[in-house]
Amino acid sequence: MAQAWTVENVMRIHTRHVFMCVGPRCTEDGVQAQAMFELMGEKIDARPELRIKRTRTHCMVACQNKGPILVVYPEGVWYQCADETALERIVVEHLEGGREVSDLIFHRLAEGDTCRLENQHV
Repeated sequence: MAQAWTVENVMRIHTRHVFMCVGPRCTEDGVQAQAMFELMGEKIDARPELRIKRTRTHCMVACQNKGPILVVYPEGVWYQCADETALERIVVEHLEGGREVSDLIFHRLAEGDTCRLENQHV
């Protein structure tokens, strides 16, 4: 007899959804971006109280080779996450502490057009 599928069978309950680009444009062949995605998973899994779903994307067409890009929903905040220090700050300050990391944000959902990342002071 087949088991009935429920939300609990498919994924754990989450309050935020984080998307990270791991495409070949973010970092050379996406290698560093994929490593950062995996590191983000370790950091989130070490904090199970966060209840965060993470998803990798191929390309968000926003980084102009200054990625990877990390987007947090439901806030709709788009971060440039260029290294492990930035990733740590996003996890600790935003995901755990509830405070956006303003100097890493380059776009917010429904708040105007994005700027080219090379003009950002990150």
